[in-house]
Amino acid sequence: MIVQLVFALVSLVLLASAVTVVSARNPVHAVLFLILAFVSASVLFLLAGAEFLAFILAIVYVGAVAVLFLFVVMMLDVDFAALKEGFQRYAPVGALVGVVLFGELGLVALTWHSVAGAQAAIAYPMPAGTTNAVALGSLLYTSYLPLFQLSGVILLVAMIGAIVLTHRDRPRAKRQSLGRQHARQPDNTLHLVKAELGAGAAIPAAKTQKETL
Repeated sequence: MIVQLVFALVSLVLLASAVTVVSARNPVHAVLFLILAFVSASVLFLLAGAEFLAFILAIVYVGAVAVLFLFVVMMLDVDFAALKEGFQRYAPVGALVGVVLFGELGLVALTWHSVAGAQAAIAYPMPAGTTNAVALGSLLYTSYLPLFQLSGVILLVAMIGAIVLTHRDRPRAKRQSLGRQHARQPDNTLHLVKAELGAGAAIPAAKTQKETL
């Protein structure tokens, strides 16, 4: 009974945070509620007995994807007010698309049925002594290895795109030019002065001006 109450409470938190992600005006707040939705989904997976999926969702999505979204939103100079100017104009179309999607989900829920032998497979999902991580790892790195590698490439492209979007060229920043350093001659950088004992050294004004330029 306690597990069912916790499952219902976390489900409500997940639904509320998902709605807030879409309706929040501040993009930073939307990303923070997205992190809350990911954590709530991880708790649901953990209560359902899928501890591997729960930890993967928390580590990958909360620890990497959501943090990446947060940094991109905070670092990009995007005028979100201008992006939301046409929200009211396209709101009816979005509502229609949402109704169609919920209708399709309802049809799937009404016509869903278990295949023959599914109950037996659920009762004995894997051999005794095999954990969820071992079973999923064996399947992932054998039958679905190309898709797994493709997902890694997609994440790499997303990371490179985020770096390119957030990179800014600062013309005032001091940078080292190896070509100019190697091309310098001793006559342009070094001036020997023979100073008398106790008289000091006087650098010619022309030479000082040349070095300044």
